[in-house]
Amino acid sequence: MPDFLTSYAASQPDKLAVIDDRGSGEPVRWTYRELEERSNRLANALASLGVSPGDKVLWCGPNSPQVVAVIAATRKLGAVAVAVNYRLTAEEATYVIRHSDAAVGYVDAEQAPMFAGLRGELDRLRQVIVYGGEPPAGAPGGWMLGEDFVAGASAEPPAAEPDEGTAGTMIFTSGTTGRPKGAVRRMRAADPAAVGLIMLIGYTPDDVYLTSGPLYHSGPWGFMGGALALGQTVIVQRKFDPEDWLRLVQTYRVSSTFAAPAPIRMVCNLPGEVKARYDRSSMKRMIANAAPWSMALKRQYLADFPPESLWEVYGSTELGVNCVLEPADQLRKPGSCGKPAPGVEVRLLDAAGAEVTGTGPDHPGELFARSTAVFDEYYKQQDSYDSARRGDFHTVGDIAYRDEDGYLYICDRKSDMIITGGMNVYPAEIEAALEQHPAVYEAAVFGIPSEDWGEAVHAEVVLRPGASLTAQDLVAFSREHLASYKIPRSVSFTGELPRTGSGKVLKRTLRAPYWAGQGAASPSI
Repeated sequence: MPDFLTSYAASQPDKLAVIDDRGSGEPVRWTYRELEERSNRLANALASLGVSPGDKVLWCGPNSPQVVAVIAATRKLGAVAVAVNYRLTAEEATYVIRHSDAAVGYVDAEQAPMFAGLRGELDRLRQVIVYGGEPPAGAPGGWMLGEDFVAGASAEPPAAEPDEGTAGTMIFTSGTTGRPKGAVRRMRAADPAAVGLIMLIGYTPDDVYLTSGPLYHSGPWGFMGGALALGQTVIVQRKFDPEDWLRLVQTYRVSSTFAAPAPIRMVCNLPGEVKARYDRSSMKRMIANAAPWSMALKRQYLADFPPESLWEVYGSTELGVNCVLEPADQLRKPGSCGKPAPGVEVRLLDAAGAEVTGTGPDHPGELFARSTAVFDEYYKQQDSYDSARRGDFHTVGDIAYRDEDGYLYICDRKSDMIITGGMNVYPAEIEAALEQHPAVYEAAVFGIPSEDWGEAVHAEVVLRPGASLTAQDLVAFSREHLASYKIPRSVSFTGELPRTGSGKVLKRTLRAPYWAGQGAASPSI
């Protein structure tokens, strides 16, 4: 059976598949025929370097048409595409590259100097192909190849016909609690969970998808892949800029995207006169994910975009999409992540492993999910994979509860829970309350050492531009919205919160200074 890209190249060869418009110079526009040809050349070039089904091929670089091509090329070969976050330090990247056992790399010219400098430490990485520019001066000869190597390969589909379940992806987890793990997912011809989600949200081949986050993250990568599988046009924004994002939405009548809260918060916080320059009415399917959107942000979005466009999905790199909150429920069910997605079964288990049957916040449990979208393994870390399972159900460590209508609410990460005076406190609830204050841009809440209570609630707060607020003012505000034991005992202000590449706040980085030298480390670190 031919690859879907090969089929589209035959049935709609002149339809635009990928557009890279950076606002200056002529945009790069690849039709489905051109994307097919470029993907085939790259696949055949990789095959000539010895890549065969099951081998790992890493790619590293900002969003670009070439990233789209390498994802397609590895699929055609039955290889495993390994995404390397281009924001990693050399030390962090070395760990990921070594752990993945990647044989060949496909690297943006911006990241090529780092790879060239690591040559002596990457014994398994046989060769690297550099795209978007020339290999750096002094790069290891024969080890680092240029785009001309790919251009000389055949444009015909590769001869490889991989078995189902061979080709796949390896996406490293965000590493919010320690070393990232390589989550492997093998591709299936027709994933019932993915098909059900597409039908529920109502995607069509006429949708235009805009990347609102880096494609090395599972969400933007997965939803972009779904767009191409449906024959849509994909707009790749190389690096996020909020006003340029609005320009792309207007220019290409973008109807679909997937976004973490951080970029959309930046868009919604642009001055009103800036937002007024751009038509946003084309947006039909904004998929909120990667981290919870606060109600304050949702209200901002709904004031700026068509209200029927906002969908929220709850999921993870490992488990795929587990729950969906539809547009009609965004304000009706504040704080909910929705009901189980099509083809997904969800269970809440208590500390003893028994299923939680009660409803309401007094009956929380760790969320476990089962579906065809669940990942297949943590690469070379079977113990971690097994410890996250209960039979066929898997968890990523989130605590949740159900309401009487069956809607799920994520309390917080199990590892982020604060135990103060014997009471369990979930930071996400406090963060949502603090972000209701008009001067607060965003907040991160975590536990710090307390002789009296074990842990005390602390809030790290980013203010809106031009706003002023004291810690005392914010504590007084929180008393109006939170029980006494949830009120922050201390508040600090910062200009920016540390984040992973996927947009999640790195709370272990925030916690570390407070717990240094404490002997027994915080259970959250």
